[in-house]
Amino acid sequence: MSEPTTAAAAPSAAKPLSFSERTADSRTRTYRVVHSTRYTYDAPVTSSYGRCYLAPRDLPEQRVLEHAIEVDPEPSDRSEGVDAFGNTDTFFHVTTPHTVLAVTGTSLVEVDPLDATITGEGAAVAPWELARPAGAAGAAATQYRLDLEPPEIDDAVREYAAAIFTPGKPLVEAVRDLTTGIYTDFRYHSGSTSVSTRVGTVMQRREGVCQDFARVAIACLRSRGLAARYVSGYLATEPPPGQDRVVGAGATHAWAAVWMPGGKWLPFDPTNNKFVDERHVTVAWGRDYEDVPPLRGVVYTESRQSRIAVSVDVAPVA
Repeated sequence: MSEPTTAAAAPSAAKPLSFSERTADSRTRTYRVVHSTRYTYDAPVTSSYGRCYLAPRDLPEQRVLEHAIEVDPEPSDRSEGVDAFGNTDTFFHVTTPHTVLAVTGTSLVEVDPLDATITGEGAAVAPWELARPAGAAGAAATQYRLDLEPPEIDDAVREYAAAIFTPGKPLVEAVRDLTTGIYTDFRYHSGSTSVSTRVGTVMQRREGVCQDFARVAIACLRSRGLAARYVSGYLATEPPPGQDRVVGAGATHAWAAVWMPGGKWLPFDPTNNKFVDERHVTVAWGRDYEDVPPLRGVVYTESRQSRIAVSVDVAPVA
């Protein structure tokens, strides 16, 4: 069982004219996040093994005030650990026969705006070539510089990236241009791809969802020798003026981050043409989606059919 990742919301028909660096009201915000997944089978499941990434990360710019994961039926075995990327993951084994499996993660998270020093004076003028990880300072980021297997970096990716990352261009400017380029050149189309769609296919079709745009950006960065990681989380969205917020209508979201000299990471969101800000809740990161799926596992059953229902709610807390 694996849960697909979709964008938090489709972009509106009228795209903004320029890259958005900050929200109009940038301030620390608090959210209650409820991520519920319900699997229904047409015959009893005798054993269900699951692994989930539903716990937001504790970071300097993000503080987890509360967190809990509920599994129904109650697992006979359950454990929590930290993976190789520093993410919190939860394993469970349900041995009670069941036709419905429900997994719900609930978190209370406080998120700060993007630290202005990340894109400040020094970063704003430093050439992108200097951000290639090297020596002891860049050792931890080296794994994020490597292509995947099978490879995702092809001639189309190299050509697209080379047109943006021209010699001597400041890294922050180049990342802005990459973010805006993907936002402009690719169409958001829900259902047009799956979690297994390759970057080459997205480059050819020029359409996809948030996970695809993040993966295209990452492939472009790695093609230039830069370290980039895939980030999974949530995006708080506001309802249109005059309409009530629809509970449970959200979705998981994905974006990318590039390593900078000094060990900082610059997170950016190609789906929304902006740097990540206080509306983004970070859950986990890795080299690719496959490292941090929200929920996946194995079931033992005679069932021939199954259904999945996912509900995500990111509610602001006063």
